[in-house]
Amino acid sequence: MKSRNVTAVPAEYFKSANEELQGTVQEVSYKVSNYIDRNRQLVTDRNIDWSEAGRETVAGDTIMKKCNVYLPAAYDPDDSVKYNVMYLLHGVGGDQYEWLSSNGKVDGRFIICNLFDNLIANGDIDPLIVVFPNGRSAYDWTDTSFNPEGTNMLGFYYFDYELRYDLIPCIESTYKTFADITDTSHEGIIYNRTHRAIAGLSMGGMQALNLIIGGYRHDSTRITGTESAWNNELDKTVLAPGMIDLFAYVGTFSNAPTSSDGTTLGDSLASCVHNLHLLYTTCGDADGVANGSYIKSIDGFRHQSENHLNHFYQILIKDGFHDFHVWNNGVYNFSRLIFRNCDDDGRSHIISKTI
Repeated sequence: MKSRNVTAVPAEYFKSANEELQGTVQEVSYKVSNYIDRNRQLVTDRNIDWSEAGRETVAGDTIMKKCNVYLPAAYDPDDSVKYNVMYLLHGVGGDQYEWLSSNGKVDGRFIICNLFDNLIANGDIDPLIVVFPNGRSAYDWTDTSFNPEGTNMLGFYYFDYELRYDLIPCIESTYKTFADITDTSHEGIIYNRTHRAIAGLSMGGMQALNLIIGGYRHDSTRITGTESAWNNELDKTVLAPGMIDLFAYVGTFSNAPTSSDGTTLGDSLASCVHNLHLLYTTCGDADGVANGSYIKSIDGFRHQSENHLNHFYQILIKDGFHDFHVWNNGVYNFSRLIFRNCDDDGRSHIISKTI
């Protein structure tokens, strides 16, 4: 693989690759047993205590959800080749199609697919599988409206249980992946987490911080009876346990206002058994939506995380707004940095840059 220098996306990477180098996208349906129901309870088939969930946990029926999956051109279910997996999360008004449809097309193909096709074809990254989930773990997961009191909104803050117990097992039992979530041995966990990466834009960036590293869940202030620090009728409730045991690489692109602060996130990471190999953060310097939450989430993070963070990228996009110009740059650079042998010498390597 080529240099890991952070740069703007080369213009030609937005264009389609030769036909034989083009990956494919599949829509996948899967069963979900961990989600928010119409009564704001957490339906689960696991032994999750109410104190961790911050609400009542109940048994219930499974629901069916859908995600999209990018498979590289070389993918063949009949051969022995295995692949790394990246999960890309969408924003508050998006769904499993946002990275695809909302990002637009060039040469008749989704821009995000062109990016991955060209990254692979030019040897910047090894071929990989990319999963585009719907990040709302709720019975009404197809509702894309912004309603602070809605269960669809609450579902964003409980996506970790679906990810751990429903989606990842589906992906790793359906496709040829290095990671195998059924291997819960110490050696298996160490190996598997280095073959999974996760990143998200806006609300998805918040999820990558709060749910993967370990920040606060949120609920409607009508339910919590408290004030919203962001003036959006949402306030924090309980800390999520984090998922560093499953992911060694995390990316956040213009992370949303309900992202936890760097001290909280750093404390959570410091309490983990495992190191985070890479945290890649980026935002546009003219982003009036997320610039404040981006700065707040990285402030104090490295200090509080002690020696549990290996590589920490803080990338500002000059004249960047809350849009796919910033997010495509995030994907391009994050993709080129993950799934490498990261050195662990007991200190953080910080790269702060404007591009």
